[in-house]
Amino acid sequence: MKGVVLAGGTGSRLRPITYTGPKQLVPVANKPVLEYAIEDLKEAGITEIGIVLGNKGREEIQRYFGSGAEFGIDITYIVQGEPLGLAHAVGCTRDFVGDSPFVVYLGDNMMREGIADLVADFDPDKYEAGIGLQQVEEPSRYGIAERRDGEVVGLVEKPDDPPSDLALIGIYVFTPAIFSDIEALEPSWRGELEITEAIQRIIDRGERIQSHVVEGWWKDTGKPEDVVGANRLVLDDIATRVDGTVEEDDSITGRVELGEGSVIEAGAVVRGPVSIGTNTRIGSNAYVGPYTSIGDGSEIDNVHIESSVTVGGNELTADQKIVDSLIGRDAAITPGDGYRPEGSRFVIGENSTLEL
Repeated sequence: MKGVVLAGGTGSRLRPITYTGPKQLVPVANKPVLEYAIEDLKEAGITEIGIVLGNKGREEIQRYFGSGAEFGIDITYIVQGEPLGLAHAVGCTRDFVGDSPFVVYLGDNMMREGIADLVADFDPDKYEAGIGLQQVEEPSRYGIAERRDGEVVGLVEKPDDPPSDLALIGIYVFTPAIFSDIEALEPSWRGELEITEAIQRIIDRGERIQSHVVEGWWKDTGKPEDVVGANRLVLDDIATRVDGTVEEDDSITGRVELGEGSVIEAGAVVRGPVSIGTNTRIGSNAYVGPYTSIGDGSEIDNVHIESSVTVGGNELTADQKIVDSLIGRDAAITPGDGYRPEGSRFVIGENSTLEL
């Protein structure tokens, strides 16, 4: 069985972070979101993986993952071009997939328990597709599966009156028959080819859909608050690993990852769970609180930061308390010139949201 990871989205909900890079490389606990999907596929025994790329960020993704050899897999890159919907992206993989069943994994999804059980349970002799589901508290916000006597009988997108609380989580198993259903689709009101409509065609012609209810947490990392939330969930499971230098043993408490070439100076306070990348300095006047990830090549001093993600190359040296934040690559928060005007002074990027 082969795997397909969809990585062609533009990341519009993550702006301004994604103006300069693809959303699939935004780090959670100092590892790109897309890498978690690849690890899940590998854990399920799938090592031939096609990554579907859009027009944006494809060079960065190819540069990071290369041939896949470093990750113990074999990667084929498939260029979708313009994002014309999930079904269109899946359709682009026809030559790569061939005649065998295959798994589709949305590249900005994260799951605690992985997909090994879902893949192992799929029976292509009885079913034409399989879908991953999870119980959710607000089903009207999701695509929902309607089941009767354990069988999937329909899919409904963001229903006002949900038939169940089982949401589609962006993990699918298909047989090659799906490609004919995709070819028969017409664009939706969004101008896209919808994968839910392709699956509904399977149901409408009387074929069976296998459903697998996933345990543990599942996260769509499409928005800044989702990235920060996923970071908290991943850090809950880390173990202490110190490859850098801690000048005073009592500077750290709890579980802390410290990368090579990084230093926690005497006087600094680091309270885990925390992940600190490589070649980073945590200065003597810094406080790094729980559920924080600090990216590679950063300088953190004279600042209080907690429950936040910094992508890397950051300089945070202002006398500020930073919480629940996502800070883009090479961004800096530094002391001002001492002038304090009445009111507030901001430089805010396009399509940004500022909550005060």
